[in-house]
Amino acid sequence: MSGPLGVILAGGLATRMGGGDKGLLMLGGRPLLSRVIDRLAPQVTGLALNANGDAARFDDFGLPVLADSITGYAGPLAGVLAGLDWAATQGADSIVTAAADTPFFPGDLVTRLQETARGMDAPLVLAATPDAKRGQLRHPTFGLWPVSLRDDLRTALNDGLRKVVLWTDRHRAREAVFPVSDVDPFFNVNTPDDLAAAERMRKGAA
Repeated sequence: MSGPLGVILAGGLATRMGGGDKGLLMLGGRPLLSRVIDRLAPQVTGLALNANGDAARFDDFGLPVLADSITGYAGPLAGVLAGLDWAATQGADSIVTAAADTPFFPGDLVTRLQETARGMDAPLVLAATPDAKRGQLRHPTFGLWPVSLRDDLRTALNDGLRKVVLWTDRHRAREAVFPVSDVDPFFNVNTPDDLAAAERMRKGAA
């Protein structure tokens, strides 16, 4: 398979939105998830959705729905593992993940992640943006992940590891830095105020 598969991470608890699926919230008359699919699908060779619970609620999107294999809510790394296990069955070498609540991420996400991974034995790259205080701010739900490390990740999760950067640092992950213009490309919707802000951003970009 020539390029990575895409996996949209939609397994969050959405506690600040009152629960439910943030990807099903409406932005400009369309679900956030639809906007994420439209951005990611042209960049990858196939697409799936990581979500738990009744998969039927996503039937309208026509994507395979991958549940976490790690019991309990183990965070985004469990979704990454579900994606890597699925990719292994498809004969793929890697996946690129994107969050279901982040509608403005770059159209060259995959290209930039792959360029940053050149020369790596196991291509592992997280997206990042410039940050005045920390130099770079990593966005751990947006990354390029190698299928070859899935068993290592499974072991780490079963041992209780939950923080993405702890595992990626262990494997010397690189960072692909994306510029921030008028709209933060990795702005994500966590609260009702964020959804209102996303609507303003959408209209400003129209």
